[in-house]
Amino acid sequence: MKPNPANERVKHRYFHWLRNAGQMSEKAIDQVAMALDRFEEHTGRRDFRQLRVEQADAFKKHLASLDGKRSGTRLSKATVTSTLYALRDFVRWLADQKGFRARLVRTDADYFNPSRRDEAIARASRPMKVPTLEQVEAMVAAMPTDTTVDRRGRAIVALIILTGARDDAVASLQLQDLDLDDRQLFQDSRHVRTKFRKAFPTWFFPVGEGFVEIVAAWKAELETVHGFGPKDPLFPKTDISFGPNGAVLPARLGKEGWANADPIRKLFREACQAADLPDFRPHSCRHTLARLGQQRCRTPEEMKAWSQNLGHEKMLTTLTSYGQVPDYRQRELIAGIGNGR
Repeated sequence: MKPNPANERVKHRYFHWLRNAGQMSEKAIDQVAMALDRFEEHTGRRDFRQLRVEQADAFKKHLASLDGKRSGTRLSKATVTSTLYALRDFVRWLADQKGFRARLVRTDADYFNPSRRDEAIARASRPMKVPTLEQVEAMVAAMPTDTTVDRRGRAIVALIILTGARDDAVASLQLQDLDLDDRQLFQDSRHVRTKFRKAFPTWFFPVGEGFVEIVAAWKAELETVHGFGPKDPLFPKTDISFGPNGAVLPARLGKEGWANADPIRKLFREACQAADLPDFRPHSCRHTLARLGQQRCRTPEEMKAWSQNLGHEKMLTTLTSYGQVPDYRQRELIAGIGNGR
């Protein structure tokens, strides 16, 4: 269907509001745009001025019958719920806009709320594959070291388990952010893509000197062999070049960082396959560190410091969102309590 020009103008204003007043990221705005597009497809691109609450129930039934474009199966409850919430928030905003105030009231948006059952299913936590420290060591040991690109990959995994830094933050780090003398990584939000653009220092977690040596060797290689300076990327992207006859030349490092974390996620998948391990995500290393903190910290002060090192303002975040006890360990602990150990 052809876009509705009037709707496009309204959406342009809404996205501008989300970006500036709502402080929403471009990725999140893209998801909102997708939700609005699904609604417009369902209504035949009908003008938003003709929006009525009766359309909400019909749209819910429509979503329940849709198949995902990639999976080919019914949309998940999480996708349905997030789509409905995006529509609800849009209608709330729309009700305050000139030209819509006489047609809509803010409470009309509540008709787009998902059912409590669907919301509960969407919010239910799923078990995450979390590597042990030994599995991370096996992953790094299985990674090749022949080329510069290979050594960059090992350094990325080593730094993530040393600091718990998120993959998108790692993709945007500069050399100046890494202080090996103080064993610290400073996530400077002026150029590092941290969550909520928060700046904070992280000192290396006590997970093994082998990881420290890998990171130190990588930084030294960048500075001495490739001539990188403090403001150059710590993990530069790969430059692809071609010879006179069109043949692809050996990969070499550029002077720019990655635009997103996709290459790091791909790197983890390949490293796990090489080590014959489950498909661990970069973010799972944060869970590894949270569980390690529960085992090693002996005082509330130590646990608080461990939590802050992960970038959490509240220790409860570390304990509840990241510190879930795995099933096998839960069994061991319960059995030990029953035996008086």
